[in-house]
Amino acid sequence: MPPKPIISNNSPLVALLGLDLLSLLRELYTEVWIPEEVKAEFLGTERIPRQRVLKDAPWIKTVHLTDVEDVSTYVRSGLDLGEAAVFALAKEHNAQFVIIDELKARQHAARIRLPFKGTLGILLESKEKGLIDAIKPLLIQLQDNGIHLSESLINNALQDAGEAN
Repeated sequence: MPPKPIISNNSPLVALLGLDLLSLLRELYTEVWIPEEVKAEFLGTERIPRQRVLKDAPWIKTVHLTDVEDVSTYVRSGLDLGEAAVFALAKEHNAQFVIIDELKARQHAARIRLPFKGTLGILLESKEKGLIDAIKPLLIQLQDNGIHLSESLINNALQDAGEAN
């Protein structure tokens, strides 16, 4: 029986790409799936360089949804199209977990008891496994890249990483 897939939304891909650490996903999970809607979002800006990124990362596998009605149901519940497709693909393939950052999507995952991680969870797991040395400089870089992180989220992540002052 093949392992359950891990499915990512767009924002963690963009965040890790901005850190030049997209390869952490391969090192941690071997393969990560994205629905076509997430691929379209990812390629929505900087199309040519991001096409190259996906071409150079064959372990990010774009997977076609067979039940598009599920996407509509999730959109009606308030999720954006990419998030809805992530949830639909996760349901369709009994995902191990999803990688999402947006609060509304994380709350939805918790409600339906679908395990999830965000970018900071990926960084914490990477540090635990010795793939990166520290997360503090990466959190600063994420903020410099325009990603909003609340002070409590930063403090909790630093605490969990053993980097709190």
